[in-house]
Amino acid sequence: MLASEKEIKKMLRKNNLAPNKLMGQHFLIDEEVLRQIVASARMTKQDVILEAGPGLGVLTRALAKKAKQVIAVEKDPVLTAVLQKQLAEEKINNVALIAKDILHFNPKEYGLRGGQYKIIANLPYYLSGKFLRKFLTESEKPKTMILLLQKEVAERIVAGPPGMSLLSLSVQLYAKPKIISEISKNSFYPKPKIESALIKISGISNDFFKKNKIEEQVFWNIAKAGFSQKRKTLLNNLSGALAMPKTELEQVLKSAEINPGARAESLSLKQWTKLATLL
Repeated sequence: MLASEKEIKKMLRKNNLAPNKLMGQHFLIDEEVLRQIVASARMTKQDVILEAGPGLGVLTRALAKKAKQVIAVEKDPVLTAVLQKQLAEEKINNVALIAKDILHFNPKEYGLRGGQYKIIANLPYYLSGKFLRKFLTESEKPKTMILLLQKEVAERIVAGPPGMSLLSLSVQLYAKPKIISEISKNSFYPKPKIESALIKISGISNDFFKKNKIEEQVFWNIAKAGFSQKRKTLLNNLSGALAMPKTELEQVLKSAEINPGARAESLSLKQWTKLATLL
């Protein structure tokens, strides 16, 4: 079974490879975690899966057994060539392997339509924020995302007041995030310095903005301003960024049932909605 340290090392030696630290490559070597990922996706033979960073294809093979098609996007051209050869030798023919940076991937170009595909990925830790922003704001959004992330990032995503951040707000306005399980650093080779978590992000849509008749860009301009300086109050951050007199802004905050002395991380989704609507 490829999901083991022994087999991963064997595959790397066979192809004269080493994990690329700059790309944050940590290969999954835990069969139980692999089963959790596959089970969490609830795949059928009608599903199209977009996999980011397939690496040596441990997860890719498991997905190919359950899904109609897997579109695997790998930035490392050397790994892409190795995996392409392996898939051909094993006669796995429902995987489309694409040598590309996932941040430059356009779902439309590959026939992916909003709500009609799922994303599954073991993400390098440095990529998480940009990856989430890209696919949550895509015109053709995925139906669900199952992601292996840095544990700290996963906890920030699901956090509520008073521990909100721009990241948690960014995800929770588009979807419902849930941590499925914590993943030990021993589940990867080479072993990362930090623990991971498996997270499911479901119900992805633009419904929040449509329902509340708020333009996305307007909302994010306000939210980014609110979180711009963590030590400052929401009143001070917004007043400076929006060039509004504090007395006027105080009245807006009170109308939104927000204490003028509050900080951005203490606001609920309901309060952000009221604030954005009034502003």
